[in-house]
Amino acid sequence: MPKDRSELPPVEELLTAAVTGLGGVERPGQVKMAQAVGDAIESEEHLAVQAGTGTGKSLAYLVPAIRHAAESGDAVVVSTATIALQRQLVDRDLPRLADALESLLPHRPEFAILKGRRNYLCRHKMAAGMPEDEDDQLFDPREVSATGRMVQRIQDWANETETGDRDEIVPGVSDQAWRQFSVTARECLGAQRCPSGADCFAELARERAGEADVVVTNHALLAIDAMEDFAVLPEHDVVVVDEAHELVDRVTSVVTGELSESTVSLAVRRAGRLIEQGVADRLQEAGEDLRALLAVAPPGRVDTLPQSLGMTLALVRDAAFACITALGPRNKDKDDPENAGLRKAAFTALDEVHDTAQRMLDAFGPAAGGDGAGDDEDMDSPGSQDSARSRDSARSRDSASSGGANGGGTDARSEEVHRAEVVWLEEGRGRIPPTLRVAPLSVGGMLRDKLFGDRTVVLTSATLALGGTFDSLSRQWGLRAGEWTGLDVGSPFDHPRRGILYVATHLPQPGRDGLPEAYVDEIAELIEAAGGRTLGLFSSMRAAKAATEALRERLDVPLLCQGDDSTSQLVKQFAGDPATCLFGTLSLWQGVDVPGPSLTLVIIDRIPFPRPDDPLASARQRHVAATGGNGFMAVAATHAALLLAQGAGRLLRSMDDRGVVAVLDPRLATARYSGFLLNSLPPFWRTTDPAKVREALRRLTADA
Repeated sequence: MPKDRSELPPVEELLTAAVTGLGGVERPGQVKMAQAVGDAIESEEHLAVQAGTGTGKSLAYLVPAIRHAAESGDAVVVSTATIALQRQLVDRDLPRLADALESLLPHRPEFAILKGRRNYLCRHKMAAGMPEDEDDQLFDPREVSATGRMVQRIQDWANETETGDRDEIVPGVSDQAWRQFSVTARECLGAQRCPSGADCFAELARERAGEADVVVTNHALLAIDAMEDFAVLPEHDVVVVDEAHELVDRVTSVVTGELSESTVSLAVRRAGRLIEQGVADRLQEAGEDLRALLAVAPPGRVDTLPQSLGMTLALVRDAAFACITALGPRNKDKDDPENAGLRKAAFTALDEVHDTAQRMLDAFGPAAGGDGAGDDEDMDSPGSQDSARSRDSARSRDSASSGGANGGGTDARSEEVHRAEVVWLEEGRGRIPPTLRVAPLSVGGMLRDKLFGDRTVVLTSATLALGGTFDSLSRQWGLRAGEWTGLDVGSPFDHPRRGILYVATHLPQPGRDGLPEAYVDEIAELIEAAGGRTLGLFSSMRAAKAATEALRERLDVPLLCQGDDSTSQLVKQFAGDPATCLFGTLSLWQGVDVPGPSLTLVIIDRIPFPRPDDPLASARQRHVAATGGNGFMAVAATHAALLLAQGAGRLLRSMDDRGVVAVLDPRLATARYSGFLLNSLPPFWRTTDPAKVREALRRLTADA
């Protein structure tokens, strides 16, 4: 073991030791990536690396990251798309890697997992017995009873756990039950003020992270750490973003605000315990006005601010501010922890309501934010949404990258250039009420300033080069030419020899009236040729269910559909029986890893463009067009290319895999944008001949 940092072996030697220690085989793409990551860290230059499935990209970034941590003494943050991927790194990859590298480094590499505070049990909230936030009238007796049983399980587990990590509870518990024992970062009193601060599970996790060489987190927490005024992650100068194709969507989710009857009611319940009833009643009444307005309003993007909505948002904002004022100074009860906790929770809920209402008003310009006045058109007018699409408000804010307020003219193109955020209404579902949401048109400016500004960032995924270049995603990340380097290290798979890309050009273009009968016939013929072994990826759950119902009557193979059981259980059943087929939608496009004979055929029903009525995608597309770009290619085609590449990537998961990716949508071969989409896919051998594909599937089935 080297005694000091100056004796550290080069990245190549460490990678060889790691691969050998893990019983693997070193691959050229893996070596090339590890060298590039090491060079980027040393030169402090941002790097984007596309590394196909089977490359071994985890080792290719972990080895140079660990070497940098050992050399500099600073932690490296590795961010994944989900908590599940965090666990995979911490529970499987990093322990084995630490064993393999221990003898070559000054000390055994240390690693830690860090999640958002909401994922850890709050000892203070549990001990103080804070009143529940939930309104039991929203739940039937059976749900209340089930929640009660979960609460008891949490209380029993709390006496045994050493980490306070929610993921330890098996089977899991509902969000409703868990909320009674957890707080967000904004609700937390802070370790210095909290009576349980010394034993706080979240703080202990942060302490462990502060002593680690590699801290594994997720994109959401990475965004919170970058965007908020308070630090969440330990000090670091290098970030590795794995599954980087999901970064923009995850960051957008973090910075999306929402306002509904539920968010207002929560603020009222929390504040009502601490202030005069009359002041809380004012906010309650404003929330009821909001509920009545949203109940009759058409869902979708709100392009101009109706007077009724502007006035209601202003009422909600002002009533929330009155409650905040009535609570008094924020540190008023610093010597009374129990009351301080209640006050902090109330401030958090009220701040969210106030700030979100103001943010929605600001989205339509300073005049809207000032007095709540807006267009004279009522929100529930049948023609309001259509007319809004043909003209924009004369009030706007600067783009997300500049951030200032600026009154625009009445020209729609000028308005789109300056608009910073989009507001839309989501219709209610079940007990979830209609909800107004607000999100930035772009997070590139935020990422550029907050994430890339003062640290080195390595971004990697199997899918980054869309249309053959990194340009589409680099623009979304806010990176400019000369600030970063792109590298595609390829894949160890021989795609032209192992897989076929079949585009069914003889089929009609998909319409809006559900799954065409010709598509159902085509799917049936392909599955029969493959003997089952099929993953069906559909653009909507309606299409997946329609195909399932139609084909269960026609085929003799087991056919599972997403929603029949938990997704993990369905994938397990699918992988365990080669004759089985699995149909589903979005989560299956990216979350299925089934090597071997159980997956020989991937069927994609249509090019996965965003829905025409998707409020955020359509607003972003229009914004790009207004600034002189091609909105369709920059937004819709990029979205489709990313999902297509991810879906096609389900086919080859090991060196022995073979099969077919069948795209039923003929536009993939005939449309003017088809070249961009095809260049985003793995280089399979291509055909449009259904007879050749069926024959190939029969041969594969016979050989299996």
